[in-house]
Parts: sequence; C-alpha cells; structure tokens
Amino acid sequence: MAEVILDNLMMKRESKSYVDSLHGVLTHAGLFQGSKYVLAGYTGLAFKLSVHRRLLPMSVTAYGQWGESHRPGIDNLGIFTIWDGGRTRHSTFEYYQRDAVNWVKRSLDGGIGVIYWIPEFGVIHGYDDRDRIFYVQDGWSKEPQILLYDNFGLNFTGFWYCQIFGEQVHIPEQQMLLESLRMAIEDWDIPYRLLPDRNIASGRLAYDVWVEALRSGDYDASGAAYILESYCQSRTEIQMYLQDARGIWNELDQAYACYEQLGALIIQMKGCMAQQENRWMLRLDATEKLAQTLLEAKALEEQAVHYFRVISLKFPDRKRSTVPLWGAHSAR
Repeated sequence: MAEVILDNLMMKRESKSYVDSLHGVLTHAGLFQGSKYVLAGYTGLAFKLSVHRRLLPMSVTAYGQWGESHRPGIDNLGIFTIWDGGRTRHSTFEYYQRDAVNWVKRSLDGGIGVIYWIPEFGVIHGYDDRDRIFYVQDGWSKEPQILLYDNFGLNFTGFWYCQIFGEQVHIPEQQMLLESLRMAIEDWDIPYRLLPDRNIASGRLAYDVWVEALRSGDYDASGAAYILESYCQSRTEIQMYLQDARGIWNELDQAYACYEQLGALIIQMKGCMAQQENRWMLRLDATEKLAQTLLEAKALEEQAVHYFRVISLKFPDRKRSTVPLWGAHSAR
C-alpha cells in the first residue's frame, strides 16, 4: 500500500484562501517564485470583490463559478491545470468522487500538491492507501486534517472542488501584468458573477451593496468583519503589487497613487473593528463611518480602473477581440 507526503509543502492563511493554497502548491512545485501578493496580482484574484446583501461570510469566496473564475489567472501564469467540481447532491457525484481520488493521488505521486475545497480552500499534501485517507492543510492549524477517500468532496456547503497543476510555459512579466489589469477591469465592471442569483454583487456594485447593508443594519456580524478583513488584505496586496510595477507606464503610476490613498483609508477601516473573544468584530458605533469610507474607496478604485483602461487600449487584446469562425461561443 502506497503512502506519499509532501513534507515541505506549507499553506498558510494570509490572503484569500485560494491564493494561499495556490502559493503553497506552486512554490513547492517550483512553478512560481515570488511573494504571495505578486501571485494575487498576476492571477487577478487580489482585485476580486464580492459581497452578499446580508454580508454573509461566504461572500469572500463567492466571486464566481470557481473553475471559470480561477482559469484566467492560472492561464496568465502559463501553467497547465485541470479542475473538477459541482454539487454533491447530483446522482453522478460518487463516480466523479472515485475518479477524483485517483487523479489527486497521481498528482501527489508526481510531487505536486492539490487545491481542495474544505471549505474554504486548502491543500491536499499527502495520502495513505492503507488507511484510505488524504492529509489536508487548512492554513490555520499546524496539524493536517484527515480526509477519508469515502468522504472526499463532502462538506456542509454541498459543493465540491478540486484542482491539479502541470507543466508551465514562459510568459513575459509585462504581458502578465497587462493581462492582470484587464482581468481587474472585467471584475470591476461585471455586477453579478453568479446569475441568476442577485444576492451577491461583484466589483463596483459590491461597494454599493456593502454600504446599503451597513446602513440598513440587517447584516451578519461575523460576516461583516470577515469581509472587511479580507478586503483590507486584498487592497494592500494590490498596492504592493502596483508599487513593484511603477515606472512601466505613467498611468500605472497614477493607479498606484490611487491605491496608496486607499491604503490610508484602510487604516481608518481597521479602526472600525474591535477584538472580542479572540476574533475581530465590527464596532456598532462605527458602521456609518465605515460606509462613508467605503464610498471614498470606491471612488479611488474607479479612478484606478480608469487608468487600467487607458493602458489596456494602448495594446492589442487578442483574447477579447478575436472571434473564432463559429462565433463568440465554443462549438458544442
């Protein structure tokens, strides 16, 4: 009976859980060398913002259909990837489950970890055929979680997701930077990523939904704090990402200046939270202040995205301007 453990693969929760997982897997496999904020930038994940109308904690990972939301970012890194997922209530789930167990093991045999929805996202870094278990890191605990093969994909959300990675082609850094700005523009402009569900707003509209929830008072308290924590982290990542890229295009320097101003607002936003029983919670007397600060942040980000558009228009965009012979959609 085989047993494989990727000892040096470490996933630590600091950013969005998918970014944390991706950074752990790719750096261990030698597919990415760089800071986590650079990875969040190149993949466009730092720019994603989604907010449920009641500020539920699931907002942070509800930025779209995961496979389609993650694919452009991984493509931008030039890395081959395969994913699968869906709803565990589907009658075919057990067949997909058995197949996924096998290809996850093959990836681990090849020395590459696997991203897995726990929830949230984590990393499968080993398995033991004798006990029929996987070892899973959630990024919080130093000790791995144990996942039975028979329980693969089962969790309280009713969704399952798994992703593996392969070989890589080289993409110039400036090309990755440009594409990341274009992904940021798309995420800013698309109001709903999970249609027909309109309870979760994205991009520009997410700010309005967030402010409306705060002012109505009808929101989830723990979710309000978690969304704010995640937001402060992602916008700090964007600021650091653009700071490294200064000097390439004048408009990018101007966009960085917007996020630098937003960084000052983040300090104010963090002051709207207080620690209660070892966790951060939104101060009830600070909701209006937070709402006003978020509107200021929205205006700054709108201006930054304007500069991204100016940069984008300077270069051909074959991904979005080339229409195949069969039209805008893939042949069926």
